[in-house]
Amino acid sequence: MTSYEHRGQVPSIDPTAWVAPNATLSGDVVVGPGARVLYGAVLSAEDGQVRIGPDTVVLDNAVIRGRAGHPATIAGAVMVGPHAHVNGADVAEGCFLATGASLFPGCRLEPGVEVRINGVVHANTVVAAGAVVPIGWAAVGDPAQILPPDRHDEIWAVQRTLDFPGTVYGLPPDSPPTVRMATQSRWYGEHVHDRVHEP
Repeated sequence: MTSYEHRGQVPSIDPTAWVAPNATLSGDVVVGPGARVLYGAVLSAEDGQVRIGPDTVVLDNAVIRGRAGHPATIAGAVMVGPHAHVNGADVAEGCFLATGASLFPGCRLEPGVEVRINGVVHANTVVAAGAVVPIGWAAVGDPAQILPPDRHDEIWAVQRTLDFPGTVYGLPPDSPPTVRMATQSRWYGEHVHDRVHEP
């Protein structure tokens, strides 16, 4: 495992947890008791926090990113599948995130939600307890509407009201790409100051 100090914060791993030797943890990351973080996973607390609850399993090559306004909080007994992307999401106990699931900042999954293969939960969306986002479908809104990908116009009609640019980039929706990416470049550029941390 490679552990980095980022923005003055260092990862903390419970002694009963296990983190694979090629996983990467950066910044204010806490891995709870009995949790498992497998090969190639990246847990990066950018300017926020990442919290992994007890007996949660983060599988190979998953990416979990915490933000200042939207920490990544994953409760206990959660499965985060391979290649899943959890960015600034609040995931309650007993959820199942399958391979390739994508969760965007400000979303919340209540207990027992399943997001199946390549399912998407959009920014600022709330998915009710026990709900299922089927393979390749999208959850959008608060409360979530769960729609198939061929209903893009309906998905977009809800998604555009959820302030994705403000939530993710901190910018108004009409900001040009040059401004958006300059902001992102500065934000991610803080990693230039990272230092390897020996736990």
